[in-house]
Order: sequence, then structure tokens, then C-alpha cells
Amino acid sequence: MLYSALWRALPGPRAAKVLQALVLIVAVVAFLFLWLFPRIAPLMPFNDNTVESAPSPATGPARPGATA
Repeated sequence: MLYSALWRALPGPRAAKVLQALVLIVAVVAFLFLWLFPRIAPLMPFNDNTVESAPSPATGPARPGATA
């Protein structure tokens, strides 16, 4: 429904509407990646780990029967 309303609102013949729709899509994607996503990235919990990392082999417990 929203897309059909947008399609009817765009002026011109079919080729002009397709071009205008593509320009609008590129503009929205550019807005998202260049402005919105960088602004909200610090607020997102992407780097908030809740699970501790496993110990590395050099600092972890020795395996039984292993020789150094």
C-alpha cells in the first residue's frame, strides 16, 4: 500500500518513476549508512560481552601427560 502510494505520487512516465525510485532508495541507504548508523552505534550492545573468553593454551591449565 505504501509503495503504491509512493509510485502514484512520483511524476512522469514509467521510466522517470523508476529512475526517481532508484534515486530515493540510494538516498535512503546513504542516509542510513553515513548518518544514522554511526550515530546509534555507540548505543548498541555489540561489544558488551557477557561470556568470558576461554584461556589461551599458554596461560591455561596444563594437560595431563603433556611435556613442556
